[in-house]
Amino acid sequence: MKKESRKKELAAALCYKQNENKAPVVVASGQGELAQRIKEIALEHKIPVYRDEALAKNLVKIGVQVEIPLELYAAVAQVLVYVYQLDQSTQGKN
Repeated sequence: MKKESRKKELAAALCYKQNENKAPVVVASGQGELAQRIKEIALEHKIPVYRDEALAKNLVKIGVQVEIPLELYAAVAQVLVYVYQLDQSTQGKN
C-alpha cells in the first residue's frame, strides 16, 4: 500500500517599517489550518500573497516577532519588489 504524501500548507506574514525595523519582521506564521487562515486574512485585507514554498518554510522555522536573518534578505527582497510593483500598478489605475 502506497502512503499518501501530502505537503502541509505553510504561510508567513511579514511587516517592514522602514523607520522602525532594521529588516522585515515575521508577524505571523504557521502550517495547515493556521496557514490557511493567515492567507484568508491577507485576502480579506487586500494584502498581496506571494508564493515561495522554500521561503515560507524558512520563515516558519524562525518564528514570530523576529527580524529575518541575513541569509533570507535576497529572497525577501524579491517579495518586497513584487509588492512594490503591485502598488505601482494599482496607483496607475486610480
